[in-house]
Amino acid sequence: MKFLADMGISPATVTWLNQQGHDAKHLAEERLHKLSDREIFDKAGKENRIVLTTDLDFGEIAVSAASARISVIIFRQEDRTPASINQYLEKVINATKTELEKGVILIVQEGRFRIRHLK
Repeated sequence: MKFLADMGISPATVTWLNQQGHDAKHLAEERLHKLSDREIFDKAGKENRIVLTTDLDFGEIAVSAASARISVIIFRQEDRTPASINQYLEKVINATKTELEKGVILIVQEGRFRIRHLK
């Protein structure tokens, strides 16, 4: 799977995803940390990537652009360390791979996650 990590996600998570065989990029490594949320979302769409973020605004953007079929994973749990995010991310990827490929908003909270289908 292909991922684009927003600035709220640690580069350590991107490294971990790449070690797991995924294709992950972080905005900071491409010096794109000043892009607007909309520009980040558009970049993810052009590159067919899933957005990883802690920013709820991406959910609203995904809903307004539902035809784009871009998935967004929003981390809302208290512990947002790379270890915690990686643990949740592994579970989410394994449980929702098909949904993520179709375009969903996935909100990760303490011990659970919720999926909102965009179509």
